[in-house]
Amino acid sequence: MKVLVFAPHNDDEVLGVGGSIKRHTNMGDEVFVCEVTSGTKYKEMQAEAKKAHAVLGVKESFFLNLPVTRLKEIAAGEINGALLAVIKKFQPEIVYIPFIGDMHIDHRVVTESVMVAVRPIDGCPVKEIYMYETLSETGWDIPVSGRVFAPDVWVDISETIQDKLRAMECYRSQLKQYPHPRSIESIEALAKFRGATVGVDYAESFMLVRKIIC
Repeated sequence: MKVLVFAPHNDDEVLGVGGSIKRHTNMGDEVFVCEVTSGTKYKEMQAEAKKAHAVLGVKESFFLNLPVTRLKEIAAGEINGALLAVIKKFQPEIVYIPFIGDMHIDHRVVTESVMVAVRPIDGCPVKEIYMYETLSETGWDIPVSGRVFAPDVWVDISETIQDKLRAMECYRSQLKQYPHPRSIESIEALAKFRGATVGVDYAESFMLVRKIIC
């Protein structure tokens, strides 16, 4: 099975999907990560990303290097084409994308563009699409209809939570002190809370966008 995770920014993939990524790789799936934007410290952050991905067993890390916080200034066709090229390159069957209601505009742009790229036409290989939550982006937006994360899929990451935390520790430039949501304590607390809602020790939760059963 081939899995592709789209991360608008370095570390989004670990925050939202880190435990599930390790679970996939433990099962023998090939996981690829596409990080869409880069900022002024891109060399440092991409080095951190590669270390984090090594912890999780990611097969390949791909960096588009589009300008951070400025995706909305780029023509939609250009972004759509770039993400479609990534889909064609890796041929994933499962795709993870940010929650469409996230506060950061880059997250919404990436999700909308991926949905264009994964339209079920022209032999698109994608069979499953899931939206993930990102601490400090998913929970800080206005809680109105369409912007509230309402999970309907849970993945038990009890055996991989420590790998997720170790991967996040690789992002030294991004980690904050508790009670900031991007702290190790907050990341573990969310996983514990999501797990408690379905009777397991730790979980990551998602919103199912599409699942094609053949």
